[in-house]
Amino acid sequence: MSRIHTPATISDAPEASQDLLNGVQQQLGSVPNLFRLIGTSPVALAGYLGLNSALGRSEVSAATRERISLAIAEYNGCDYCLAAHSYLGRNLAKLTDAEIIANRHGTSTDAKADAAVRFALTVTQKRGHVSADEFNAVRAAGYSDAAIIEIIALIAVNVLTNYTNSVLQTEVDFPVAEELAV
Repeated sequence: MSRIHTPATISDAPEASQDLLNGVQQQLGSVPNLFRLIGTSPVALAGYLGLNSALGRSEVSAATRERISLAIAEYNGCDYCLAAHSYLGRNLAKLTDAEIIANRHGTSTDAKADAAVRFALTVTQKRGHVSADEFNAVRAAGYSDAAIIEIIALIAVNVLTNYTNSVLQTEVDFPVAEELAV
């Protein structure tokens, strides 16, 4: 159970969040707990949805965005995001189970995606203080300056959801992700 009340329905959310949550309902077919919980603050929901929507137009592929989300969720220990992104990675981005496990370990079986996942995890671990070699590796893999900035923005949106779910103990409403074997 969450540390704060999660509105059970869209109509239980603050009025200023209801139109935004209706948009989530239209796009996803349901409104996961995370969205209803963030909707407790219409300002936070608008910010999250705005950045998330903009990143949907990123140069970074949807599959690689899921890969990065999995690596960041694993690093931050966010069970909710691991469950959600394992589900989305498998069902929407069509990632294999082996790829999802690689992503959770901070790598990818795809060479270009591997550079992005490794870079995103390094940025997270080092709180942005990456070396020239680490920066140049993602650029050498073919990522443009814009894509590198988009990877950084993707890290930020994932940290927002990871921390929100961890602090508030959001009830997981996706199939639970299995523990990684050591």
